[in-house]
Amino acid sequence: MAAAEARPGGRRRCRRLEGEAARAVLGAADTLLFDCDGVLWRGEAALGGAAAALGRLAAAGKRLCYVTNNSSRTRQAYGEKLRRLGFPPATPRHVFGSAYCAARFLRQALPPGAAAYVLGGPALAAELREAGVPHLEPGPAALPGPAPADWARAPLDPAVRAVLVGFDEHFSYAKLCQALRYLLRGPDCLLVATNRDHRLPLEGGAAIPGTGCLVKAVETAAEREAFIVGKPNRYMFDCVASEFDIDPARTIMVGDRLDTDILMGNTCGLTTLLTLTGVTTLEEAELRKVEPTDVRKRTRQFAACPLLDRLRLSLVYSGK
Repeated sequence: MAAAEARPGGRRRCRRLEGEAARAVLGAADTLLFDCDGVLWRGEAALGGAAAALGRLAAAGKRLCYVTNNSSRTRQAYGEKLRRLGFPPATPRHVFGSAYCAARFLRQALPPGAAAYVLGGPALAAELREAGVPHLEPGPAALPGPAPADWARAPLDPAVRAVLVGFDEHFSYAKLCQALRYLLRGPDCLLVATNRDHRLPLEGGAAIPGTGCLVKAVETAAEREAFIVGKPNRYMFDCVASEFDIDPARTIMVGDRLDTDILMGNTCGLTTLLTLTGVTTLEEAELRKVEPTDVRKRTRQFAACPLLDRLRLSLVYSGK
């Protein structure tokens, strides 16, 4: 395995990891955590070779789990999509979406009978229902009158003790007003969000604003910072570790973003593989140095390789 070469200013240069070295990295792992969008598929099309590669990993006895910041699908829906695109069968317990992780967090954090005000979509509400978390159903909302005084008098549910922010195509000023009013009740009203991804890339170089833009709006209005359940926060990995007996030293995180997937992996002591099929490019990987949040005095390595010679993705390995 080729170690990174230091550059002026402490930057490191990517090196290609292939052949026996690549197989050794995969062979040393028991569990692989995969991001989905930009790693396994784009839209409704699987990336070439991805399904076959994961099939070979599963046949070799590897545990495959899926960790995604996307809150617009339930665990059940992700399992169905994996099956539809030809990936190895995955039960819901192998899928850890930010909607599920948010519901799990609130189930643990809220007192009995407390509810959540939700800025999100149907999948987020479905995961809350599955977890038994009372909540106000999401959907379009209108201002209750023409004047600011009317907006400040809109009815509030006395049971609400949390504001949960996910991807919400119906996000509006009316919802922002309600979220602020709930949070102004005091610090016992939690502010929780699924992720901070600020932009969602689309085909052809297009993009749309991500959940992080909505989270920032609520944080700015409330003058409070949200607890993030998704990557790079380690809470998502903790959800996986609570479900399976996982050794971080024998676990690989595979993702397409340095600032979420790779950062979470580094923070949790995992081996990390960065695909060059999504957000982060090879040039960005060469120029940027991703540090774990608990900075340790150790050399970090970056290299690139094809996965099992079948997954036609370039990968960046961040060794410990």
